[in-house]
Amino acid sequence: MLAGLSEILSVLALVGFSAVALWLLARPNARMAVLMPAPRLLTLSAAATALWCAALALFGPGSSQAFVVQTLRDLAMLAWLSATFWTAAAPMTRPQRLILRLLATICVVTLVFGAAAHWRAGAEAGAWITPALIVPAMIVAVGGLLIVDSGVRHASAGLRMPVMAVAGSFAMLWAYELNVQLIGALTGKRASTLITLLPALVLITLPTYVVAAMDIGRERMRLSRTAAMRTLILIGAAAYLVVIGLTGAIARLVGGDYAVFAQGASLVVALGAGGLLIVSPRARAWLSVMISKHFFEHRYDYRTEWMRFTATLGQGAKGDGGEDDRNLYRRVAKALAELTGSPGALLMLPTAAGGFGVAEQWHWPVDVASDDATLPLRSAFMLQETRHIVDLDAQRRGSASEDLASDDLAMPDWLLSDPRAWVVVPILHFQRMIAVVVLHRPPVSRSLDWEDLDVLRIAGQQAASYLAESQSQEALSEARRFDEFNRRFAFIMHDIKNLASQIGLLARNAERHADKPEFRADMVETLKISAGRLSDLLVRLSPRARGAAADAARVFIEPILNDIAAEARPRRTLFVGCQTGLAAWGDAASVRQVVQHLVANAIDASTDDTPVQVIAVTEHGRVRIDVIDQGSGMTRSFVREELFKPFVSTKDNGFGLGAFEALQIAQAMGGAIDVDSEPGKGSNFTLWLPLADARDGAGIDTPIMKVAS
Repeated sequence: MLAGLSEILSVLALVGFSAVALWLLARPNARMAVLMPAPRLLTLSAAATALWCAALALFGPGSSQAFVVQTLRDLAMLAWLSATFWTAAAPMTRPQRLILRLLATICVVTLVFGAAAHWRAGAEAGAWITPALIVPAMIVAVGGLLIVDSGVRHASAGLRMPVMAVAGSFAMLWAYELNVQLIGALTGKRASTLITLLPALVLITLPTYVVAAMDIGRERMRLSRTAAMRTLILIGAAAYLVVIGLTGAIARLVGGDYAVFAQGASLVVALGAGGLLIVSPRARAWLSVMISKHFFEHRYDYRTEWMRFTATLGQGAKGDGGEDDRNLYRRVAKALAELTGSPGALLMLPTAAGGFGVAEQWHWPVDVASDDATLPLRSAFMLQETRHIVDLDAQRRGSASEDLASDDLAMPDWLLSDPRAWVVVPILHFQRMIAVVVLHRPPVSRSLDWEDLDVLRIAGQQAASYLAESQSQEALSEARRFDEFNRRFAFIMHDIKNLASQIGLLARNAERHADKPEFRADMVETLKISAGRLSDLLVRLSPRARGAAADAARVFIEPILNDIAAEARPRRTLFVGCQTGLAAWGDAASVRQVVQHLVANAIDASTDDTPVQVIAVTEHGRVRIDVIDQGSGMTRSFVREELFKPFVSTKDNGFGLGAFEALQIAQAMGGAIDVDSEPGKGSNFTLWLPLADARDGAGIDTPIMKVAS
């Protein structure tokens, strides 16, 4: 069954490599030269591989004929490697040239010897030629792997994806063949199953040629950290299995009970190593450092680390360990610590006494007293000016950077004496230091390099933007609270001014009319009303915000207008006209306040001998209250651009807040204020309010006007 499968795979590989060879041959040489340094040699390698696949299909894997044709394939592959990785500007070294010439000579001799033997002995030559061809094949495989390794290391900076993929397929093919021959040499038996599956491996290498033929992948191939780590794990597992197999084979050759001992020792080593990695965080950290140092070009997987960093800063729920991560300062400390593999971090903020004090920690309780855990003002100033990331180990050794002496930073004693403290990172926002983060020493301590410094500096700037935005939001919220209080107080001052004017007028009139009983009655009523308004002003200073419908209810307009007319009687007689039973939907105190303001402005804007009218009717399903005077009036531009703006007034001692507040209150009840005014002809202020009867689903059919004066 395996033999039939091997034959089918060999035919498929023959068809695939033949098609790729023809495709590469048909590609313009200039275009392929952009991608492949030696395009014709790659075409030759594909053609030689197709010829070898034909030998596998006709004579079977492991046959002497396949070994002979394999030398042609190896020659083409070596020629492409030498032309691809070495140029006239960067030639081979002398040992590399010697190895390449030795391999080429072995291939040529094997090809000539094998062809001559088959030509003279025919089919009977396979029985004695095959063992003789195994050793040269193993030598060529070992030499080919050396050439691939040295070539990749020599030209790694300029490698592109197709080049690396093709070279990797060569290495995989030679490594598989070498492994098969080594197993046969050590065990004394041919690994027939592995030899039979050789065409399957050849098919696996075919896509690398297809990638080259499609002229794609102009960028260097880069595996993600996750894929690379999993590949290393799989390679390690495969290496472990190979070692186990070789150990067992050697034990069988030696004899005795060494096989059982080898199996037991291997199991103990495997379980011990696995258990150590599972139990010990230090062992895992050490392995991670070693892999990052020796297998990757950069220490950090920047894409993954940056996504995790920003996710940690942005999250506001509970963390993985159940701790509350809604505190932004703790999240900043956590994000910077996780970035460098630190198990904990401290975050320091500016203090009122100067310098910086510990304000938040992540998995690092501070042992010293809170008053002592501070960064002096001098150190904070130097960190802000130099933007220096401090390696505390270097500070302890007295070997700080040449451009910044350790004495200049003056790190506090409590920080230098704590062996857990590893790095001090200033959090700078536009050259202003808003926080300082102290990172805990990682399980496997190491010195900082340029990559650590760059990552911490950029991450610190990103964290600073989050902290600065948060602090700005807090300051804005506090400013809004103060602004709300100031606005309320300004409105109160405006109303107090009106009350003071009313009481002052009452006092002046009392000098002339105090002996009249009617005046004394009006004076008492006016004083009661003024006292009630002062009480209302105190209530309005409370922090409860006025809502659009906080106290919304049916409000009858006529009683409100009559009360306002009674209050204004000492200053001016109002002509009030109100539709009978007219009711608005809103807050009674708010309606009263708006109409009072409009009436007070109308009285102030008109002379003593001119009337002021207040008329309330329904119109278009809404309540309309008109306050009409024949005073000085206003220009259209003033009404349009300045009337309802705060702190703009036509009065000499006015605050400019009455019209603004009246409009705000009316809009909060779902109403509006319109103004029609002309200079010298007076003004008409119209207050629109929701109609209570319309809200209840009923209308007023017969408007009856009631007039009072």
